[in-house]
Formats: sequence, C-alpha cells, structure tokens
Amino acid sequence: MGSVQLQLNLPYPHASWKWKENKIGMMMQTYALTKQGERFLTKLTTTSSTDSLIRKFVQGSPKSIALTTLSHLLSPSSSFPQLSSLAVPLYARISEAPWFNWNPTIVADLAALLDTQGRHDQAETLVSEATSRLESNKRELALFYCKLVESYSKRSAQIGFDVAYSYLNQLLRTSSSVYIKRKAYEYMVSGLCSMDRPREAENLVQDLRDNGGLEPSAFELKSIVYGYGRLGLFQDLQRVVDQMEKSGFVIDTVCSNMILSTYGIHGEHMEMVSWLQRMRNSGIPFSVRTYNSVSNSCPTIMRKMVELNDLPLSIEELDASLEGGEAMVVKEMLESCVILEEVMVWGSLEVKLDLHGFHLGSSYLVMLLWLEEMHRRLNDSTYGVPAEITVVCGAGKHSNVRGESPVKVLVKEMMVKMKSPLRIDRKNNGCFVAKGRAVKNWLCELKSCQNLST
Repeated sequence: MGSVQLQLNLPYPHASWKWKENKIGMMMQTYALTKQGERFLTKLTTTSSTDSLIRKFVQGSPKSIALTTLSHLLSPSSSFPQLSSLAVPLYARISEAPWFNWNPTIVADLAALLDTQGRHDQAETLVSEATSRLESNKRELALFYCKLVESYSKRSAQIGFDVAYSYLNQLLRTSSSVYIKRKAYEYMVSGLCSMDRPREAENLVQDLRDNGGLEPSAFELKSIVYGYGRLGLFQDLQRVVDQMEKSGFVIDTVCSNMILSTYGIHGEHMEMVSWLQRMRNSGIPFSVRTYNSVSNSCPTIMRKMVELNDLPLSIEELDASLEGGEAMVVKEMLESCVILEEVMVWGSLEVKLDLHGFHLGSSYLVMLLWLEEMHRRLNDSTYGVPAEITVVCGAGKHSNVRGESPVKVLVKEMMVKMKSPLRIDRKNNGCFVAKGRAVKNWLCELKSCQNLST
C-alpha cells in the first residue's frame, strides 16, 4: 500500500484566519460530514488502496468538501475514529491542491491528534514550524496557541496541553497587547476546566487579578462553574455562582443551561427542579438548550426515544409514566409554553413549528406541549384557523448530511399513532404539513377521546 508523507513546508497563509465563537465565547466548530465525504470515508474502511482513493477524492472534490472531511477526521467526535491515522495523508494531499491555504486551526487539530496517537515528534515538528511561521505576528501566534490549548484539552492530551499552556501563559504575562492577554486568559481558563482542573483555573483567575491586573469576565467564571459542575463539586459551583452575583454578573440563560447540564450529568433531578424554579421566578427565559439539558437527564424519556413502542402521546400520559425527581423536573419544564414563542411562527396563512436544534427527547416534549397549545389556539377565535400547519424536522431538501433525521422518525411515529392529518411534505421531506382546518378537527376529536379515556 502506498503512503503519503506529512509535508511541513507549506505556503504561508494568504489571509488572516478567523475564529467563530458561540454565545458564551467558547471556541467551537462543528464539522457536518457531507454525503460525498461519508461515501469517501466508508470506502476507506473497505479498501487497501488508500493512497489512490485519497488522491482521487482530493482531485475530484470541491475545496469545502475536502476540508470539511479532513476536519471531521480530526474531530474527537468523528464518526470514523478507526480512520484517524489517515488524517495525515489526507492533509498532505490537500496541502498540494492549488486552492490550499495554510490553516493554523487545522495544524493545531492535527498536532493534537498526532500527540494522542503517540506520534509526539511529528506533533512537535508541526507546532514548531507553525510557531516559526507566525512569530512575526504576535496576535496570530497567540491565537494559534489558543487553538492548540483547546485542541489538546478536547482530547485530554496532558503532555501536549501542558506545553502549549506554558507557552500561552508566557505570552499572556509578557505581551503588552490587551487583546492577546484577554484571548490567552480565556483559553487558559477554559482549557484547564476542559482538562477537569477547575481549581487551577480559579487559582489562575485569582493570581491574574492580584498580580496581573486582569479582572475575569463572565466567560472565565462560567467556565469554572461548568468545570466544577462536571466533576460533581456542586458546593464549589454554588460558591462561584454566589461570587458572580456579588460581583454584579448576571446569571443568564446560558449560565443556567450550563448548571442544569452538570446537574443532569450526575442525575441530580431535584437540584434541576430548584434551578428551573429559580429561572422562572427570576424571569430567566428557557431556551432550546434548556429543554435539551433537561430531557437528556431523564433516563425514562431517553429509553422511550430508543424503543418508540410505548410512547405516551399526551402530557397526562407522560406524567403518569414518570416517577420521582424525573417526573418533577419534566413537570416543571412543561408548566409553561413560553418556549413556543421562540420556535413557532403563527400567521393567518401558516403556522410553523421549527424543531431545529432540539435533541430527540426535547423534540418529544416540545411536540406534546405544541399539541396542547395548538388545540387551545385553534379553538380560540382570537387566533383564527391558519390555512396550513407545518412542522419542520430537518434533513429536508437542503440537507447535506446523509441519513434520515431521528427527529423526523420520532414525529412520524407520533403522527401515525395519533392518526394525525400531518403528512410528509412532497416538496420538502424534512417537513410535515396539513391544512389548518383538518388539524383543528383532528385535535378536537383527539382531545375528546383522551377525556373519555380518563
């Protein structure tokens, strides 16, 4: 079998590279595998001619698909972990393409992968060359080491993380740039927390406050809260939350979702109930991630999402099937339908429910909530009856990702069992559609049957 050696003498980047941040500033990237990319990786699992197949794929693929496929292989959550060793030859082939621009983000991910594979010398060579290329631009050099710290932490690569962290720490303490100091600070704290070292992160915050004149932002403190929570150190979590409030930081939806997620990891349902009540009493709105965090922590619901055979089809039926803290946390979530204001659009011509972003369990809960609210509104003259009703599940006509949406399978199962008029749209198979009048009549009949059964 032929092989492609890792090529390190790559062209210097033609343009600055950019970073994408989510709502709380954490650096994340999702690499959705395209159909073409998945076919290519699937073939790699069954062939001995990997060099030839890689060459043909790079030559015959658009830049975006080739880079997305490489990034997927480099991701710790790759769906083809057995092919991770082929990321190096794929990267080498891509680097020869005429459209290729050297990308420090990919280099950082590749170095972290090589480190976890025990190929430390190759990882060190990549990092050393990147450092040489970027050392004339201190800002981009700092950003590279930020990404390197993040990549190592995602893979729990202790040795590589400590080396990159030490370099970033030096940059932070010697640079006169406020931007570099702040970025390094963010990544050092979040990296330590990802490595399950939140106490070190908290000590760093204290040290830089006392000796470096750097005050923590909400980002650093939220990272520490989440770090303690992941380890089940809830007294420390609450202590940091109290400090945040005393310092004037707002405990918002994002922070609340992080806290709920950590309670859910450890099955602390009563703590989740208390926090949900706190959110409601403080006017902190629930979001899609709130529902995801709660539903993912409920084993009964998650089991029902796998089986789909004994699926309660109303809030009342679901409540009767749950017990203890799980029942209480689900009841707390379904007390309000405010989330529908975020994910449902109501108009005279169309009502649309969009389930994008919801996990399987939360999609189920929102569907039950939506059916209750639809019955109420369709029988209220204030709202009227829309011409058409649509439920968007994803994996429709614009979907790049191979396979059928699990949410679509769930909604289809519910609609079939409930004898709903909602059917898969012929124009977009990621949607269910029906006439508004038909849905109103169906829900009225369904409600009558449920009342009789009780």
